[in-house]
Amino acid sequence: MPRLPTSASELFDQMLPELLSAQKEQAKELGGIYAFRLPGQGGGEWTVDLTLDVPKVTQGVSSHAQCTITVDHADFIELLKSPSEAMALFLAGKIKVTGNPMLALKFQKLFSLGAPGGQSIP
Repeated sequence: MPRLPTSASELFDQMLPELLSAQKEQAKELGGIYAFRLPGQGGGEWTVDLTLDVPKVTQGVSSHAQCTITVDHADFIELLKSPSEAMALFLAGKIKVTGNPMLALKFQKLFSLGAPGGQSIP
């Protein structure tokens, strides 16, 4: 089982760019431009652009984001440990989604690219 990131920074600045590079075609199939706002200690803001020929992650929130996901950093890390909790966090108002709701439904797939090839996060 792949190692879980200890922070959003580790995920978005290191692990996800490596995964997107290794799984370009799968990432492009998901499509969309996602913005992540993760307030709280260890958090930050990132944009994941899966519409490019070479999908990429950049720091900050792009004005071109089609789906913005806002969740406290601590809740985000818990979500990575237990993805099945996404709906409970959403219903509790701890995950806020703006923009295209269909892209939000692909949220979990973004972090499991490459499965079962061993490259999934987590």
